[in-house]
Amino acid sequence: MSDEASPLLLSIDDMIESCMTGHRILHLLPSLLVTIVWIFDAQQTFISVFTDAEPKWHCQNPNDPICISSLSPCNLDKDSWAWDMPTDSSVVSEWDLQCSAPALVSLPASAFFMGCLVGGLLLSTLADSIFGRKRLLVFSCLAMSMAGISAVFSPNIWIYSATRFICGFSRATVGTCAMVLCTEIVGKKWREIVSIISYVWFTLGFLSLPMIAYLCRMMSWRFLYLLTSIPSLCYAVLVYFIVPESPRWLLVRGRKDEAVQTLKKIATLNGNLITSNFSKLQCFDEPTCKTGMLSTMKMLWERKWARRRLTAIMTISFGVGLSYFGMPLNVGNLGSNLYLIVALNAVAEFPATLLTFFLVGKINRRSSLFALTTISGICSLFCLMNNDIIPERVQMVVEVVSFFGACTCCDIILIYTIELFPTCVRNSALALIRQALVLGGVLAPVLVVKGRNNKFWSFGVFGLAICCCGLFTVCLPETRVRTICDTMEEEEFKEANNPARDEN
Repeated sequence: MSDEASPLLLSIDDMIESCMTGHRILHLLPSLLVTIVWIFDAQQTFISVFTDAEPKWHCQNPNDPICISSLSPCNLDKDSWAWDMPTDSSVVSEWDLQCSAPALVSLPASAFFMGCLVGGLLLSTLADSIFGRKRLLVFSCLAMSMAGISAVFSPNIWIYSATRFICGFSRATVGTCAMVLCTEIVGKKWREIVSIISYVWFTLGFLSLPMIAYLCRMMSWRFLYLLTSIPSLCYAVLVYFIVPESPRWLLVRGRKDEAVQTLKKIATLNGNLITSNFSKLQCFDEPTCKTGMLSTMKMLWERKWARRRLTAIMTISFGVGLSYFGMPLNVGNLGSNLYLIVALNAVAEFPATLLTFFLVGKINRRSSLFALTTISGICSLFCLMNNDIIPERVQMVVEVVSFFGACTCCDIILIYTIELFPTCVRNSALALIRQALVLGGVLAPVLVVKGRNNKFWSFGVFGLAICCCGLFTVCLPETRVRTICDTMEEEEFKEANNPARDEN
């Protein structure tokens, strides 16, 4: 193709922006519908806090000195004590797990997060290669819902743990597919906004869980799974019929006709008269990505600039995940009302979302991420000091600030990742970043247990980890106000013409 003809070609970004020109915001509805899935994602992530909790117990005879002085019912006669709640209100009380080994009691929760790790590695590339964003989102949401419904019929903890593994395996790609899809069917003006709305839905999903659990506290734990899984099942069907596939993904897969039809639908929703010549739309005669399951991972690793970005952002994510999951883990040991504590913990994420809303459009990603990791780490290290030096109330405030910093980092990292990698590998890269966050969450409980005798192993390690990992921001380019690319070649072309941004 001649150089004179090249400028006449319209990129997918230019075409989407032209389709967004108009006065209606009706075109945002499909994108907003996609973000709602984060409600169900949060509910399935934290549901075990209630279903797997050990209920409180009481002595049958209030004058029994042996029972009253006992801290655990394990050494008491079975007839001398009873649960405060119905026996089937928790898996612990229903299956008599109160005296079992901690590894067995925590097996369902561990199986869920292990499923998240495995599912993220095996399924994430399918959104970039074979299935696309929409179909994988629908499939993952359906599978997650069916696994939740299957948990209702579990006869023992082993089958229950297997359903939780399947739920985690399916859930691993729900958030990544949703975030990528909702940002790829809107223009640059709305991209950051719909991303932040996803975080709001996640917080609302987290917040709704203790409310539902409290209303069902006298019912079986199985009922809680039904109330959270059936709406998710209906939602998946709704998305299948209403939400379009990403036109960016269709274009890089060589499916120009479908991409054009999607763009026309988006323009119609916006009340925009189609004046653009779609024949000038830049398209690829063949898919730009191979269809193998691990092909996108190979593409990321073969290119030096992509490998550097991926390594840096995953390292940062690991440190952030360690603090994000580790800081609030002690709430269950406060001895207060469990429903109230979890609700307050969920509410605490709202300020982080608001902070992201103001930061992401005005401040550079790299500098804000570096500042937030540093603040979070320093505040965590301050918690090492004794109460004689820093009052207990001040330590609580400092700990909350540290947690807010980690929450805000999580939000910014996901938006940053979408901008760092082109459409061809975006979903796979985002999935790997979430895997790094989850890996930090897997290691955090071990440090919390070890930190009960020495706070350095909890607050100290959390603070040092997030500070040190935050230093890797210097290896990343700035992406604010830049257009996102669709292919690896397009990204490399931009970097070649602006080497100061990132070295190849």
